[in-house]
Amino acid sequence: MATPKLSRVPSMRDRVEDTLSAHRNELVSLLSRYVAQGKGLLQPHTLIDEFENIIAEDETKKKLADGPFSEVLKSAMEAIVLPPFVAIAVRPRPGVWEYVRVNVHELNVEQLTVSEYLHFKEELVNGQGDEHFVLELDFEPFNTTVPRPSRSSWIGNGVQFLNRHLSSSMFRNRDSLEPLLDFLRAHRYKGHALMLNDRIQTIIQLQSALAKAEDHLSKLPPDTPYSEFEYFVQGMGFEKGWGDTAS
Repeated sequence: MATPKLSRVPSMRDRVEDTLSAHRNELVSLLSRYVAQGKGLLQPHTLIDEFENIIAEDETKKKLADGPFSEVLKSAMEAIVLPPFVAIAVRPRPGVWEYVRVNVHELNVEQLTVSEYLHFKEELVNGQGDEHFVLELDFEPFNTTVPRPSRSSWIGNGVQFLNRHLSSSMFRNRDSLEPLLDFLRAHRYKGHALMLNDRIQTIIQLQSALAKAEDHLSKLPPDTPYSEFEYFVQGMGFEKGWGDTAS
């Protein structure tokens, strides 16, 4: 049985160079549009919009849509324009970043390290700086207890991913719920409790009261005003800060 061959995944630099080889004029035209916008930072939607515009305006440039450079733009997080250079930060999959820089005049492509990319980015504000005195902060130790997303669909949705992880951890660990109880009990307005009154003192009481209150309120029309069930929910330990209708 033949041993399967492992093929190397082309880097972003390879893809840009491949596009230059196959569609040189079209890519130069696109990059020139980025450069024409002047020194600055381009967001992903701007990169894609210019890409789609140039294809829509000229039938001959539709080749770009099927070329490897389109994959670069789909994964692009931002681009830095310092004429005649365009540097693109690409995130092909979770936790993986690549940085490429193209000189639009000379058409040479470079693969940048993280430090080189950040230094180039700083030139937007500081111009050519002194490379001997650069402050670098390593935040990696703060990430050791946070899981990393494993699916490409999470790219760009990091806050949602983190919220899901934190809420899941909180409800698996009862000790983590104590701050939530304290948070709800602390809310007051002009001396009056807004969320919980003294009838709820523990997490177990809160969980039990929530289940009973939800069961009761779910049987009422959603627009039932608070005044019609005020005494019931107050007797359970809840105050008016939860809302003015049953919904």
